[in-house]
Amino acid sequence: MLNKQDKNFSNEKEMPDMFTKEKRSEIMSKIKSKGTKIEMTMKKALEKSELEFEYQPKIFGKPDFLVHPNVALFCDSSFWHGRNWKKLKPKLKEGYWREHIANNIKRDKIVNLKLKQDGYLILRFWDTQIEKDIESCITIIKEATL
Repeated sequence: MLNKQDKNFSNEKEMPDMFTKEKRSEIMSKIKSKGTKIEMTMKKALEKSELEFEYQPKIFGKPDFLVHPNVALFCDSSFWHGRNWKKLKPKLKEGYWREHIANNIKRDKIVNLKLKQDGYLILRFWDTQIEKDIESCITIIKEATL
């Protein structure tokens, strides 16, 4: 039986998974937040569409794209942004991951509200939408810019 003195003891509040904090930090540092596959897929489709856009604009909330004149466009990963949160949440251990993703969901809502107040139209596409049907995403973006 493990106790707190054992080196491999896993207390979910202290360590959310099987890795040490150092190893988890190393793994997490390799996860891209910019230049992801879904962003590059969207960028290529936007270029092809001839819509005027800016990649990684320097505005509040750090949208992935600003499609002119005022569409803030986000390419959201299902995991990181909590898609189907009611189903995903019970599958995650208490602690770090639940808190992390719940905070991402809260932050997304705050960003949406602030950008809307600043006159932007917010569009968020899930990774699966971008991967499976980028043309429909582009159609929605074009309609939003009319």
